[in-house]
Amino acid sequence: MSGADEDERAEFLRDALAGLSGRPKTLPGKYLWDETGSDLFDRICSHPDYYPTRREMTLLPRVAREVAALVGSRVSVVEFGSGASRKIRTLLDALDAPAAYVALDISKAYLEAAVARLAPDYPGVAMTPVCADYSKPVQLPHGAAPRPLLGFFPGTTIGNFAPEQARNFLERARETLGPSHFLIGADPTRDAPRLGRAYGAAGGLMGDFHLNLIARMNRELGSDFDRTNFRHEARLCDDPFRVEAHLVASAPARYRLGGQTIAFEAGESIRTDTSHKYAPEAFQTLAASAGWEPVRLWVDDDSGFSLHLLKA
Repeated sequence: MSGADEDERAEFLRDALAGLSGRPKTLPGKYLWDETGSDLFDRICSHPDYYPTRREMTLLPRVAREVAALVGSRVSVVEFGSGASRKIRTLLDALDAPAAYVALDISKAYLEAAVARLAPDYPGVAMTPVCADYSKPVQLPHGAAPRPLLGFFPGTTIGNFAPEQARNFLERARETLGPSHFLIGADPTRDAPRLGRAYGAAGGLMGDFHLNLIARMNRELGSDFDRTNFRHEARLCDDPFRVEAHLVASAPARYRLGGQTIAFEAGESIRTDTSHKYAPEAFQTLAASAGWEPVRLWVDDDSGFSLHLLKA
């Protein structure tokens, strides 16, 4: 195991111990994204219950040419949380002679495989995969993204940040990108049944996605959690409005992690992720507070997704 891998494992263990020792228990959502988790979420995005991807992929092709006209030619695209690098195809196809593509993601193997699949279809676009945690400051590799720059943060990932955290992310992204445009997706949905189907079901895939975090801890951190003692549950919460993902213990249990004992009562849960829902006007106000100027807003016909073009 390399020094970098050891450092990542040590950080994972510190974060897991800190989160599971607290009340309520939590685990950072970024650890959902190992190769297995990334593959499961890719399958979730194709499921009929999971409306955000469907609504986004209805809206993005309609507005991509307008985005291209607003940002100009020969831009370099920097995508935060690129995942399977599928949505970028719609954007690259619409842009006028894009110069480069930098894909940022936390799952190295999944990221490199996705960029390798993408590169042959865009021989004129220089491509650089960068394994990075974009919840922290990110510095682009020298020369990888010649200006002008277009940041791209699709999906509803901005919703994983609470408002103050989202503002901090937007400030960090402005430091990463410098003078640039930034295209960001956000979800304004507040329909409870729709949210329940998307985040609580998705054909059982959403449960597998979150339960994989327990399997990852056991594999990488040497813990002894019993995955069968936990069930996935989605909860709608207010102030601010959000969907929380929880893994709920069915029976009392004690598990070992990093030389410590983690005790659970029956019904006690671990919060593994949060999806905040941002109304368009509220998100634009938030972006402006982080130093971004709103340029254009597009909302799909079903009001199930919005795209924001910002400028710094």
